[in-house]
Amino acid sequence: MRESLQGKSVLIAGATGLVGRECLELFLADPAFASVTAIVRRFLRPRNGQERLTIKKIDFDYLEDHPSLFACDQILCALGTTMRQAGTKTAFRRVDYEYPLRIAQLGLAHGARHFLLVSALGANPHSRIFYNRVKGEIEEAIFRLGYRSLTIVRPSLLLGKRAENRFGEEIAKRFSVLFPKKLRPVHARQVASALVRAAKVDAPGFRVIDNREIQAFPA
Repeated sequence: MRESLQGKSVLIAGATGLVGRECLELFLADPAFASVTAIVRRFLRPRNGQERLTIKKIDFDYLEDHPSLFACDQILCALGTTMRQAGTKTAFRRVDYEYPLRIAQLGLAHGARHFLLVSALGANPHSRIFYNRVKGEIEEAIFRLGYRSLTIVRPSLLLGKRAENRFGEEIAKRFSVLFPKKLRPVHARQVASALVRAAKVDAPGFRVIDNREIQAFPA
């Protein structure tokens, strides 16, 4: 669905994750977005906005088999994993680099004009840290595609309700005030708020929303 007087169409990849779930809620709560499609790898049960939501469970290794899904105005990619979950660097790179890049390529080929990406604080294609390097590489690769609009958010440690407990995050919650301001953990809702606002404004050009800016959004 292309943008019309009724509003924008948006595709979300990663809607079952911490930030993706929050983005989905905010998109569905905002009438500026007339059509919201979530592509997922596992079951997703939304809480509202059903009449404007389409959920497609697909195999991300075969994204090309679903070309119609990418005929939208905007794409938000909140895909991400951890080395612990992925198990290997190859598996990690598949989720954090290969899938986002292919989604961006397919979106551009089918007319999407604004790509929004959840990256990470410290993203740098030349970093010695594997995680940061992959995040930097995907930012660079998508930038080179030439989208009319590209928005990247670089949050620090993410807080929020996860399916599994993470010891490091529990420590961060208790001692977050001791972090330098630019490094302080942020809630997933704050990251989602920054993304959805950028999607709604839909300004042309390239923009990075860093962790300090994310902190200004409501949790």
